[in-house]
Amino acid sequence: MRLLTALGLLACTTAHAGTVQLPGFAIDQTEVSVAEFAKYAAANALITTAEREGGGFEWGAGWQRRPGWGYRTPQGGAAKPDEPAVHLTWAEADAYCKAAGGRLPTRAEWLSAAYTEQRPSPPDGFDTGVTYPYPVGADPTGMNTNNTQHVPVGTTKQGVNGLYDMGANVWEWLADRQGDTALTAGGSWWYGTSKTRAEGMQWKPATFYAVYIGFRCVY
Repeated sequence: MRLLTALGLLACTTAHAGTVQLPGFAIDQTEVSVAEFAKYAAANALITTAEREGGGFEWGAGWQRRPGWGYRTPQGGAAKPDEPAVHLTWAEADAYCKAAGGRLPTRAEWLSAAYTEQRPSPPDGFDTGVTYPYPVGADPTGMNTNNTQHVPVGTTKQGVNGLYDMGANVWEWLADRQGDTALTAGGSWWYGTSKTRAEGMQWKPATFYAVYIGFRCVY
């Protein structure tokens, strides 16, 4: 991503550093980080829904609000700048991507990027044109499914098309909508490897925000 701020105004890089170019679109190589979202929030005087409403959600005895949890404090304590930005609604993620000169990826784009290797000369473990069951290849080894918390972006095993964390770490909002719901993909650190497969996508209320959900953009 890919936002620059100057004199309080938003500006975007035209090259979109930190992206991977695929046929028809470029996609962020990593999930949007706390530092990136914080710059955008500061430039726009944004207070997120989680901040306004007293904290984001975590699954416990059902969905439970955790006071003080937000993208800066995902599990109560201060986040590192390179952690993924979570506790954000679909609209907040969508607005960020549009401000960056992009948008949320569609289901088709996300599937293509996450599972089908398109690099002409990929490294060992990947073959051009092959569609893999997991975003890291033939097996789920290397994804963050630690059942404890997310990890900083770009620190797990690099996967299909050179992307990071398309499987596990945090769910990612997609552009696709059905009424009041929006599609999420990739699973998270808490959900196990089955949700990282293509068939693991889930529809969630678009107004929802939780410790498990982040996003990335396409351009």
